[in-house]
Amino acid sequence: MSSAILGDLSDLRTKLNLETARLPWTELARYFAGGRLVRVDADLDLLEVAEAMAEDHSARVSCWLEAGAVASVSDDEARRWHAADAQLWAVVIKPWVLVQATGAPSP
Repeated sequence: MSSAILGDLSDLRTKLNLETARLPWTELARYFAGGRLVRVDADLDLLEVAEAMAEDHSARVSCWLEAGAVASVSDDEARRWHAADAQLWAVVIKPWVLVQATGAPSP
């Protein structure tokens, strides 16, 4: 690989983008059961939230948490996603797995 490509890969947002995947609920349910699944509203940029969490930008993350735009996945959301066999965008920011449903924002 050229040094230019390696330099690009060192960028956190690029790394997060490469680690983001669309996963079925069945693969995410165990993280929900472990209390490590975090929902990101559809109107937010999943990578922006992941980057803020990874870099410990607590003020930004706190604002999203207070607004409910970033929150633990609720039992109702989990049931809906299970019933719909939903596909969610996901990215890991240890110990959390951030997920985002496509389409309409979560209630």
